[in-house]
Amino acid sequence: MKIATLLGTSRPKNFTQHALSIVEEALRAQGAEVTRFDPAAKVLPFPGQEGSFADAVELERVVRAADGVVIATPEYHGSFPAMLKLILENMGFPSALSAKPMALLGVAAGRIGAMTSLERLRSVCSHRGAIVLPAPISIASVNRFFDDAGRCTDAATKKAVESVASNLLDYMRLNICPRRALEALVREDQ
Repeated sequence: MKIATLLGTSRPKNFTQHALSIVEEALRAQGAEVTRFDPAAKVLPFPGQEGSFADAVELERVVRAADGVVIATPEYHGSFPAMLKLILENMGFPSALSAKPMALLGVAAGRIGAMTSLERLRSVCSHRGAIVLPAPISIASVNRFFDDAGRCTDAATKKAVESVASNLLDYMRLNICPRRALEALVREDQ
């Protein structure tokens, strides 16, 4: 299975990238092929902006080729960052997210975590046609759980973050793979 992971911030030295790395390791450990889109070194157009943007083409290609998607976001001022909104705006029409199973991961330095940003992100992604899985993972006080090298120092937090991978892959194995197998059988009989 091919999984596209989308890092929702371009801020340097962010905790979101460390949490997403744990998800990616767990996905690979379960046999998934993972491709990350990191906006830090990318140039994406604003809606209506003219011109050719190779990074936007790459983003759409990566997501369309994926069987599932993971989005990791920090919480900024009660929502998700503008960079993530720009990523979502560059998914093409119809959206590359359409009919893609999606798992969400949020991190925040505050005590209530990233639940507000995850609620808003769920709404936007559902509107774009994604199949957003229930039970997103929100890590509160994220700065307490990672060391300077980006390693998670808390076993319970690491296990919660890893569950993003298993939740997505379990959903895909139970719902997407059997449907594709059935569609292939029907086509063979025609």
